[in-house]
Amino acid sequence: MISYRKEILIFAIAVGLLPTVFPIAVHAQAPVSGRNDLVQRTHAALKKGLAFFHSLNTEGGYVYYVTPDLSMRWGESPADAHTIEVQPPGTPAVGQSFLRAYRVTSDRQALAFAKEAAHALIRGQNKHGGWDHTIDFTNLNNEVVSFDDNQSQSAVSFLMALDQLVDDPLLTAATQKAIHMMLKTQLDNGGWPHKYPKQGNYHDYATFNDGGINDCIRVMLEAYRYYPGDEAIEQSLRKAARFLMISQLPPPQPGWAQQYNEFLQPAWARTFEPPAVCPSVTVKNINTLIDLYLILGNETLLEPIPDALRWLREVRMENGMWARFVELGTNKALYYDRPRIRVEKLEDLHPERRTGYAYQTDLQVPLEKSTLRYEKALEMGHEDLRKAEQYTNSKEALTRRIADISGDVVRILDEQEESGAWITKNDRFKKNMPRGERWNGQYLTMDRISSSVFNKNVATLCEFLELNNQLEKISERTN
Repeated sequence: MISYRKEILIFAIAVGLLPTVFPIAVHAQAPVSGRNDLVQRTHAALKKGLAFFHSLNTEGGYVYYVTPDLSMRWGESPADAHTIEVQPPGTPAVGQSFLRAYRVTSDRQALAFAKEAAHALIRGQNKHGGWDHTIDFTNLNNEVVSFDDNQSQSAVSFLMALDQLVDDPLLTAATQKAIHMMLKTQLDNGGWPHKYPKQGNYHDYATFNDGGINDCIRVMLEAYRYYPGDEAIEQSLRKAARFLMISQLPPPQPGWAQQYNEFLQPAWARTFEPPAVCPSVTVKNINTLIDLYLILGNETLLEPIPDALRWLREVRMENGMWARFVELGTNKALYYDRPRIRVEKLEDLHPERRTGYAYQTDLQVPLEKSTLRYEKALEMGHEDLRKAEQYTNSKEALTRRIADISGDVVRILDEQEESGAWITKNDRFKKNMPRGERWNGQYLTMDRISSSVFNKNVATLCEFLELNNQLEKISERTN
């Protein structure tokens, strides 16, 4: 097999980027067919990878990990043979991977795989129109709608996307039921709860934690584009926009909390999640405000952003990180262990909390991106910025992006097994502990097949093919 580095050099020469991307001398002339060869290999690897991963399904759905011999399965914990995951990178995310591959390649088999994933979700859709964390096909009586970790939201997104491409009355009915669920579960204040129906605890609160409300807004923005003219969807977006505005805390801490009680006050959730201002939530909300601005065109939605950006820069810690929780009134980092035990620093937490929760994160890159996006919104306005974010039609930009990801493409192709599998060798992961026993540093190591790895690899291969398709169309128009 041709070496990894040599293949990248051949590809760079083929697309004409070697002088800037790879500034080294090459004495052998590269074949002109280098780019086309890589495109063909990518098509073949994608088809084989989809077929293999489909073979791992349970009644059309997927979990997070399986062993190569299929003897063990995991979601967030060990899973039985009748259970699939709704939370990404589970069934909806895998379904989206199949769907994207179909859009790129027109492979009807990929579309069939996507439909199977959708029908698995439809079987598990509850009477409210939503989903909990998992679907147990031996017990379909779960009536909880969960917005934690993009669970119900990812399912709705996938069903809506597929509904645009296929004529399937069962799918259309399930999609409309899901959209109605999104409208019904929205709180009067415009946010969405952690779970529905009411649980009588923090699950009833408007919750930004883990992107809950942000993902709900993303779903409604998608619905707005898929089903134009629906007044209920537009009204939902305007309610959500208002909630983002009124839930921003006042100066000198103009950020957002993870969750809010019925009085719009930052509130406790789990015993290690105190009322606090949250930098990571604040960055996400800045981007969601811009997302809403691009659709609704209301410049008022940009007004909370400058204060929030300033505060984010102020609360960066000496180690260059940002605390997950910033104390109200003091800007001091907060660390809580179970059960509501406050400690002074990260190192004082029990290992189960210290390694299982992002108490400190590096927000430098997302903060820079959010700042730049805000500045572009001010400069360009919502219509021009929306067009700029939707379309990349510069031949030079396409060519450079192709070169940027070509190394990842070759690596993915080289790592694929003959069967089509991508296997994570010697995967190290936390040992699942008996109920009531806290994890204390125990790990297991074994080879595993990961839905997350599959989704990422498919996304990269699809992007590579999409970019090449766009580049080919531009070349045809200019020749």
